[in-house]
Amino acid sequence: MSHSSASPIIIIGAGMAGLTCANYLHRAGRSVLVLDAADAVGGRVRTHVTPDGFRLDRGFQVLQTRYPEVQRLLDYGALQLRAFRSGAVIRLADGRQTTLVNPLDQPLAAFSALASPIGTLSDKLRILALAQRVKSSSSQQLLEFPSSDTLAYLRQHGWSEQIIDSFFRPFFGGVFLDRGLSTASNFFEFVFKQFVEGEAAIPALGMQQIPEQLAARLPAGSVRLHTKVEAVQGTTVQLANGETLTAAAVVVAVEGESAARLLPTSRLSYPTAWRRTTCTYFAADHPPVKADKLLRLNAAPESLAHNVAFPSDVAPSYAPEGRTLVSVSTHGAQNLPEAELTARLRTELAAWFGPVAEQWQHLRTYHIPQALAVYPAGQPPHQPLQLAENLYRCGDYTAYPSLNAAMASGREVAEALLAS
Repeated sequence: MSHSSASPIIIIGAGMAGLTCANYLHRAGRSVLVLDAADAVGGRVRTHVTPDGFRLDRGFQVLQTRYPEVQRLLDYGALQLRAFRSGAVIRLADGRQTTLVNPLDQPLAAFSALASPIGTLSDKLRILALAQRVKSSSSQQLLEFPSSDTLAYLRQHGWSEQIIDSFFRPFFGGVFLDRGLSTASNFFEFVFKQFVEGEAAIPALGMQQIPEQLAARLPAGSVRLHTKVEAVQGTTVQLANGETLTAAAVVVAVEGESAARLLPTSRLSYPTAWRRTTCTYFAADHPPVKADKLLRLNAAPESLAHNVAFPSDVAPSYAPEGRTLVSVSTHGAQNLPEAELTARLRTELAAWFGPVAEQWQHLRTYHIPQALAVYPAGQPPHQPLQLAENLYRCGDYTAYPSLNAAMASGREVAEALLAS
């Protein structure tokens, strides 16, 4: 490939994978053009600002500060990260609540609080042992380990059903959007390491600040929004408006149906299934709990409110002065009409936070059918990124479901293009 060619490398999709790829290419002096059909960059990482000043991330999301790819590329200072405290307040199946602080890092202290009816002594010692084990392996090594599903792994390593139901299901089920814990155990270990070593944080002005930071480093005009790609043929990109662009190489950085539409399907391994989530936002006029920066997890198996967060307690600019933003996550396919889901959530939240929850203002509901790619036991942590000469793909579905994998795949494609 001639580096002096006037044609840019065209990246289809301005999500985290595509923007990461564009950043590494631009840094190396290559001309890039990023195309996206949406009205802003970010893909799944988007923030909506309401007219009265609430910042609603599209689905409850956090940034794990120790993700290797994130540390490599993002300017944390500019993002003004605000961290949740390590731990959670867990509402048990019988309605009692228990607070765990640093449960992965300091399980003996966290789970031995007098009020904590979760887990036996041996459960706590196993968490301690696992924390030490994941610290001694790199993130990459953990992902390369052979895997079973997470539930089988927890049982095989001797954790009690009680701690599985009251801690692992609500906590990691929330991370994986999979309360059945069928996600691969090597990914569980990788995620466990991130929580032990790093923090879960949100940028002061919302998660969309992360892709915006990457887009802002690219030359003016190199990101084109409202631009839908119809087809890719060789190094020719056809747009929905009839325009045709010529590329030095093409990187498909969209996922799901869009990727299937643009890529030769014979080369796509693992037709990707997706985990769904619904995020319902409410506004409260008075703080429902004291601001402890802890996530609320629901261990009751039949509940719709799986986890509740108060982002404005962590990052005050998520809500206008004097009000509290409440984020409620419901995993899996509920198929309830929005009004019914909202009404049932209010009832559950009132039982949890008191009758005042019935008065919370409903702000918005996000149904996200393709929130995370399903990552079963035995799936390799890397799928091929080059599909043909001058045709590549990137995105977390080619690896494992996380922001880290999206960014890693984008960097790896950039490196392959720079080496070609």
